[in-house]
Amino acid sequence: MRRISIAERFAYSGGDFACNLVFGTITSFLLFFYTDVFGITAAEAGTVLLVARLWDAVWDLALGALIDRTRTRWGQLRPYLLYGGPALALAAVLCFTTPDWSHNAKLVYAFASYILLMTVYSIVNIPYGALPTLMSDDPQQRTGLASWRMFFAFAGTMFVGAGAQALVGVLGEGDRAAG
Repeated sequence: MRRISIAERFAYSGGDFACNLVFGTITSFLLFFYTDVFGITAAEAGTVLLVARLWDAVWDLALGALIDRTRTRWGQLRPYLLYGGPALALAAVLCFTTPDWSHNAKLVYAFASYILLMTVYSIVNIPYGALPTLMSDDPQQRTGLASWRMFFAFAGTMFVGAGAQALVGVLGEGDRAAG
């Protein structure tokens, strides 16, 4: 069996670092953003998060079944990663955009943009998690790759936790919504 190189380990793990820049921002910052910047109540924000997670539970199962049946000239997982990556970036921007709309329109926007973000996040992250099975048949190689992945995932989340508030201040120049 071919050994997974250090470069391949870094490349694979770097993808999870990037995914956790998005996911870390969601888990550590989205509720604050919705209530203190976007202007919806905590109860409404909590409902947005709950409904999106319920949708995500159903969507992830359906997506897994779809991925299992995918056969393209680019392979089984590559189309999801190639097209999902840019869509994930756009969905993340939309989720943290603050349109100047009525309260009800903002609430609908919060539901739509967060559900879209979680949908696209799954389109990237589920096939990404399946990649090690295609990279090696060796269980020890796959376990080692998973360890690298989790280290870099944690590093991405820590990076967000350490820098998000400072970045908002710098980018927004005092305006949290702009930041």
